[in-house]
Amino acid sequence: MIVDQAIYCGGVRETITGDISEAFNAARARGDSFLWIGLHDPSQEEFDLITHEVKLHPLAVEDAIHAHQRAKLERYDDTLFVVLKPLLYNRESSDIEVGEINLFLSKDFVISVRHGQAAPLKAVRRRLESDPGLLAAGPSGVLYVICDQVVDDYGRITHEIESDLIALERRVFSGEYADATEDIYSLKREVLEFRTAQDPLIPVLEEIVKGRVELCSATREQFRDVLDHLLRVDAQVDEHNELLTSALTAHLALTGREQNKVAMQQNADMRKISSWAALIAVPTMIAGIYGMNFDHMPELHWVIGYPLALVVMAVAVVVVFRLLRRSGWL
Repeated sequence: MIVDQAIYCGGVRETITGDISEAFNAARARGDSFLWIGLHDPSQEEFDLITHEVKLHPLAVEDAIHAHQRAKLERYDDTLFVVLKPLLYNRESSDIEVGEINLFLSKDFVISVRHGQAAPLKAVRRRLESDPGLLAAGPSGVLYVICDQVVDDYGRITHEIESDLIALERRVFSGEYADATEDIYSLKREVLEFRTAQDPLIPVLEEIVKGRVELCSATREQFRDVLDHLLRVDAQVDEHNELLTSALTAHLALTGREQNKVAMQQNADMRKISSWAALIAVPTMIAGIYGMNFDHMPELHWVIGYPLALVVMAVAVVVVFRLLRRSGWL
C-alpha cells in the first residue's frame, strides 16, 4: 500500500492532491523538485501503478516486490536501486527481526518500498522536512537520512546485544552451572543474522564515499560519517561474536568439569558402598559356614567353637577394613 506521497520543492513539502501521474509530471516540469512515494509491502498491482509512470528495470522491480535481497547498490540507466536491511530488536525474546527497504532514486523521484516492521520511514520524513538543507540535496539527501537511521538502529541493537552478552557471561561464571548452551547459541545466531544484514552495506557506502555514485556527490561527506559509524558497529559485532564463542567454550568446559566432579563423587560413593559390602561379606561367609545344620561338621562340638568363630570374624573384618582404608576406598 502507498503510505505517503509528496513533492518536495525548495525544501518545502507539497502534498499530492491528484493522481500519481500528475504528481510525476509536476515534479518533472519544475526541474528543482522531486517526488517521494513510499510503499509498504506492496502488491504487484499496486507497484504496477508506479512502474507505469517510471520505466524501472524489471529485475529491480522483481527484487523490490519479492524482497529477501542482501544490501546492495545497482545502477539501471539513470536510476539507482539501493537495498538496505533495517533491523528490529525484540527485548523480551532477544530476537532480531530483519526488514528490507528498497529504494529507486533518480534526479526527480524517490520510490521507497519497505517490507516488514523494521525502520518505519515516518521519522525520516519528519527529519528531512525539518531540515531544508538536506531536502535541497534532493534524492541523495533522502538516501543519506535513511542510511543514517538504519545504521543508528544497528548501533542501538549492538548495545542491546552487549547487555544480553554480559548477562550470559555472569550466568556462565556464577558457579551455579545452569545449562546456558541453548541461550548462548541462540544469541550467537542472532549476532550472525545481524552480521549478514550489515556487512554488505559497507561496500555500498564505500562506493558512494569514493565518489563513484554521481547522484550522491552532494552528500559524500554525510555518507562518510555514516560509513564511519557502520565500521564501528561492524567491529563491535565481530567482538560480540568472538565473545559468544569464548563464552560457549568456557561454559562447556565448566559444565564438563562439574560433570567430572559429579562422576568422581559417584565413583567414591560406589567404592564406599562396595567396601562396606565387602566388610559385611566376610563375617557373613563365616557365619554361613558355621550355621549349616549337618551332623558331621569339623569342630562342631568344640567348647571354644562359637567364640573362636566370632574372633575370626572380627579379625577378618579388621584386616579387610585396614586394607580398604590403605587403598583409599574408605
